[in-house]
Amino acid sequence: MAYYFDASILGPAIAFARLRPDVIHPGHPECPPAISPSTPDDEWLPIAGREGWIVIMRDKKIRSRPGERRALLDHGVAAFCLTTSGNKSKWQMAQILMRHWERIEEVTAEVPRPFIYAVTQRDVRPIVPRS
Repeated sequence: MAYYFDASILGPAIAFARLRPDVIHPGHPECPPAISPSTPDDEWLPIAGREGWIVIMRDKKIRSRPGERRALLDHGVAAFCLTTSGNKSKWQMAQILMRHWERIEEVTAEVPRPFIYAVTQRDVRPIVPRS
């Protein structure tokens, strides 16, 4: 299992990959060459689903974008979306992820895929509840 950080949070991704061997991102040696920072979602999402990656991304508007939610779910992806308001720096995004990493791992271990969770400054909670 790998945690795949998408290009929307590449700065924190590079830092996390230096700390954890299970983190990959566009440009990482273990990431397929077909995935670059400019690869459209509809091209990397099927790969993420097939590989069983846990996707970490930034999308403040995921709640209001049913097409994006559907694409994640259709490809069987487990996703955590940073949904905090305002323009957060790379450091601030990394802090939020670090604060909630234990909970991210718990959800990953306990919740059947596919799922989408929001990661905010305060907590980690489902965006698309399981039915």
